[in-house]
Amino acid sequence: MVRYGMVIDLDRCVGCAACAVACKAENSVTSSTPEDYKKRRLMEWNRMVTVFKGKYPNVSASIMPLICNHCEHPPCVKVCPVDATYKREDGLVLQRYERCIGCKYCMVACPYQQRFFNFYEQEEKDYHNPDVPKRISGIVEKCTFCRHRIDKAVAEGKKIGSPDGVEPACTQACPARTRTFGDLDDPDSEVSKLLRSRRNYQLRPDLGTEPQVYYLD
Repeated sequence: MVRYGMVIDLDRCVGCAACAVACKAENSVTSSTPEDYKKRRLMEWNRMVTVFKGKYPNVSASIMPLICNHCEHPPCVKVCPVDATYKREDGLVLQRYERCIGCKYCMVACPYQQRFFNFYEQEEKDYHNPDVPKRISGIVEKCTFCRHRIDKAVAEGKKIGSPDGVEPACTQACPARTRTFGDLDDPDSEVSKLLRSRRNYQLRPDLGTEPQVYYLD
């Protein structure tokens, strides 16, 4: 059985946000304006957040890429009243946009704040990739690890996470090769080898969600 996940090496990340730009272009994500930020109507499937460490005056700041963690035990799935969000056997936590009623229960349940409410109707100028479903206003969106790429690669018999480019757009676009994507259950995959490092950790392991996105620090 395949179980997809990602490892992000923070020592390599330069904060260029190429991953965020690639995610928007690949998944036809509406760009957020300054007014959207003021109204807290952010639409960023792939975010770059600033993390502060230490106490004043000895404070340091660093950049951390943040995406949906595709949890092994996703709390968002448990609270959805219409089964709009679900977890596939390959570990991907996805959305059925046609079922979503925009109640935002999943947004409240997500401890990583990686679900976003779509306040606006998607215009033709924002819709570029024909492999990605067009979304309407009033639903919740999130990172899918570029499921359309994965499904197409599986149908063609290609290995996910291989050098031929069958990987999420954010992973492929990173100039520093910060991200590694692949099968966590395959001991020979690059992503599994990175998990053997003592530097690896998960976000909020105390919550019991078991994120499938790991960080190296």
